[in-house]
Amino acid sequence: MASNSDSIYYVLTKIKRHPELIVMQQPRYTNTIMLAIDDRLKIADAGYYFPKLSLMVNRLSNDFVAKNEDLLDDYFAKTNCEQPIYHDVWVTTSHLPAKRAYLLELSYE
Repeated sequence: MASNSDSIYYVLTKIKRHPELIVMQQPRYTNTIMLAIDDRLKIADAGYYFPKLSLMVNRLSNDFVAKNEDLLDDYFAKTNCEQPIYHDVWVTTSHLPAKRAYLLELSYE
């Protein structure tokens, strides 16, 4: 995955503006947030970024994190983490056809 993916940025900004697209949201552990979104959302290269019944895990580049700090902070606020500082962000994605959902998990370290 290109860690500064326009597709991942698009998904994060789209669901921030349109939370009705979120079909499931749950904080997991203390430093992660898991989201499922309706798979009818049009995403460029969805098959690549959201592989069917497989997980894709990648660390977002430092440039992506720095450039999109405000956006990532909004999702970080949805975790159960009390420490307000993170250095790395990992993104896990998948497509769950039976649930008609794209899975997206952000992990902050």
